[in-house]
Amino acid sequence: MNKPNRTSRRRFLASSTATTTALATGLGLSRSVHAAGTERFNVALVGAGFRGAGAVADCLRVATHIKLVAMADAFENRANTSRDALQQRFPGQVDVPDERLFVGLNAYKEAIACDVDMIVQATPPGFRPLHYRAAIKAGKHVFMEKPCCVDAGGFRSMMDTNKLADQKKLKVGVGLFRRHMPAYLETMPKLHEGQLGKIQFMRCYCNMVAWGAQPRRPGESEMAYQVRNWRVFDWLGGGRLVEAHCHELDVMDWAMQDHPVQCNGMGGRTTLSSEPRFGEDYDHHFHEYTYADGTKMYSQCRQMNGCWAPITEHIHTDKTVIDLVGKIRITQARDRNVERVNPYRQEHADLLDAIWNDKPYNEGWLGATSSFTSILGREAGYSGQVVKWDELAANGPDLFPNQEPTWESQPPVLPDENGRYDHAVALPGIYRPY
Repeated sequence: MNKPNRTSRRRFLASSTATTTALATGLGLSRSVHAAGTERFNVALVGAGFRGAGAVADCLRVATHIKLVAMADAFENRANTSRDALQQRFPGQVDVPDERLFVGLNAYKEAIACDVDMIVQATPPGFRPLHYRAAIKAGKHVFMEKPCCVDAGGFRSMMDTNKLADQKKLKVGVGLFRRHMPAYLETMPKLHEGQLGKIQFMRCYCNMVAWGAQPRRPGESEMAYQVRNWRVFDWLGGGRLVEAHCHELDVMDWAMQDHPVQCNGMGGRTTLSSEPRFGEDYDHHFHEYTYADGTKMYSQCRQMNGCWAPITEHIHTDKTVIDLVGKIRITQARDRNVERVNPYRQEHADLLDAIWNDKPYNEGWLGATSSFTSILGREAGYSGQVVKWDELAANGPDLFPNQEPTWESQPPVLPDENGRYDHAVALPGIYRPY
């Protein structure tokens, strides 16, 4: 098994801490990114939904010589809608004619083949390892949204591609925005230097409202239905735990400067069982993670309406309790023109600064690790077993198909005669992680 590149992680932490410390003391985005000249910098967007359009908008805001010149999405209507909206918001920076607006499940290949410097990836995360590998092989810098993989096979692929990115000296950013927030970047060095005491245990929460799926459309194939509703299918989104909770779990790994070695936990479906549109995953999870030195971390993740809903991280040391709150309203943060440090924009500023000044920068290691920490928890809850990191990483299966899917392909999970997916829900004690 390929171990995470801890040297790369620590080097990144040191450089990003310096960047955000400077910002916190008064430097704005325009001064924090020093481009090597102002030559045109071309970007392609792969995955043009809400998240992708928001991510590329944050990138365009960093500097006016950044140009969006190609877009790809599985669905034509979404590609057109996002292009029109981005052209209105950035009239001098969006140059995407029809011949560079690509549609379909394989459209990412055409976008990557364009004359671009960087790919912004925001497709359903099941596709992420495949698209990431293609971009790095093509010699493109990458910004990708989290999570970075949904299964053990995707994790293995991510780790191999991270090595290739480092060999090619390509820069990689991941949408783990807490890594670019001053409160976190000011706290973590103090913790790691021992100023805040020795960690005794940790806990984190990602409790949210319920997610559903959109209704089926007349004549829509099963593949198209699932790709549109990727969040409720494990092979596409990883499940609610992986898709949402990887932010908080990443903070826990950051605090420990390592990943857990094993996990046990439990979970189930309560509110999700009422309708077929809720796919196959659980709506509540609780896990006990164990790190190599024996430190325990307790994780709670829930998607239920009308319930207690913290999205927080807490580190208990022998001196104090560190309470961190990473929840911010995306629409407010992205639309606000004046922001002390906007982490969604800052993650692009830091990446572009590394590209333009050739600084070592590969958040792909962080993205793979935090994603797999989430996957480890999902597999422990689904199986009811103690699942070990190394065993799952080496032996865990691919949920995503080995062959690239087409609209005519059969998804790995199919509905029953009533259009429900309850038969595919994991049963603890019967389900096996590998």
